[in-house]
Amino acid sequence: MDSIGLIRDFLKDRLGVEPENVVSGAVLADLGVDSLMMLELMFEFEDRFGIKLSSDLKTPRTVGEMVTLMDGLYSQSKS
Repeated sequence: MDSIGLIRDFLKDRLGVEPENVVSGAVLADLGVDSLMMLELMFEFEDRFGIKLSSDLKTPRTVGEMVTLMDGLYSQSKS
């Protein structure tokens, strides 16, 4: 499971964000991620890792929060 890689690839493909700018402390909105893009990223995560996300998840603000969320959900799904 490489959630940071998924985020970097997604942002590079969709927004042209260079992977070296996608670091833990980077604010997703500052990278160009709006609410629609966030949904697309979450759907990509669901598809790639076969996980169904709950609709009541707290929206991550930073790349680090997104990685923590993805890694936590992935770990829970494997338990």
